[in-house]
Amino acid sequence: MSKLEDLLARKGALLADGATGTNLFEMGLVSGDAPELWNTDEPDKIRALHKSFVDAGSDIILTNTFGCNRHRLKLHNAQDRVRELNMAGVALARDVAGTTERDVLIGGSIGPTGELFQPLGALSYEEAVAAFREQIEGLVEGGADILWVETMSAVEEMKAAAEAARDFDLPLVITASFDTAGKTMMGLSPKGLGDLQAQFACTPVAIGSNCGVGASDLLAAIMDITDAYPDAVVVAKANCGIPQIRGDEVVYTGTPELMANYAHMALNAGARVIGGCCGTSPVHLAAMRAALDEHSAGQRPTLEDVIAEIGPLVSPPNKVADAARAEAAGSAGGRRRGRRRG
Repeated sequence: MSKLEDLLARKGALLADGATGTNLFEMGLVSGDAPELWNTDEPDKIRALHKSFVDAGSDIILTNTFGCNRHRLKLHNAQDRVRELNMAGVALARDVAGTTERDVLIGGSIGPTGELFQPLGALSYEEAVAAFREQIEGLVEGGADILWVETMSAVEEMKAAAEAARDFDLPLVITASFDTAGKTMMGLSPKGLGDLQAQFACTPVAIGSNCGVGASDLLAAIMDITDAYPDAVVVAKANCGIPQIRGDEVVYTGTPELMANYAHMALNAGARVIGGCCGTSPVHLAAMRAALDEHSAGQRPTLEDVIAEIGPLVSPPNKVADAARAEAAGSAGGRRRGRRRG
């Protein structure tokens, strides 16, 4: 049993951390700069961010390595520093986790390559596997407890990350961002993510959703996953409310009270790991920690319950288009079956 599975068995549900990027902007990161370079350039600020999450009650903190693959780092002429920056990211999180008597696990954050896969783009599947493996080697050597693949959209990219993780003895978590009419940008549905588990070269110990367009939309995605796969360990890591543009700033509307309600609803929807993504501060996390500690199991929420408590969906599923696609697929299947019979 991995450390993640052991801690889940002991505690029932776990609190992950909050936002990395938006909190680092508050600490002086400039838009367009690579947060990962702060692992060596501003280590005290990264430690301070991790400490704020641990002090708020997080059971899992994610390393500052989201874009720490060769394809993202080449935008900053740092493609030759993959191992160094990933190891440094784990070391900073490990420093902070070691200051508390609680069990705090280190999730090695692995984000998308930022490239389009062939034939839409230039990146081959094999190149993606190699890039993820290079990053994972640094995370593992640094001492991560979990390989945490997040904010994914493309099926091929998730499969490449899982194949890269296959040779390492760490639990794998995969979360997708369902931000486009209830699906990922590349068209994967929440239930589709559950269906993919059997196709991954390395079976994840947990799947779920992070980021996206709002807490209500993420809860809807989580409910789809847990409805289809009630035995899955599911991660819910929502943005802090809905982003709004105010002048030259992006402001997230979620209050601590809203994020506490979201945590309660995520637990009742079947999620086992709850956290926050963009806009989620340590103050929000502290409210979520209290919600998890005080939670009494309630009825599984309906979508109507979510909308009433958390707010309307920002990008609701296009049921008309989905039904039309399903009907077209069924008709095409019937024609193909007819041709085979003929």
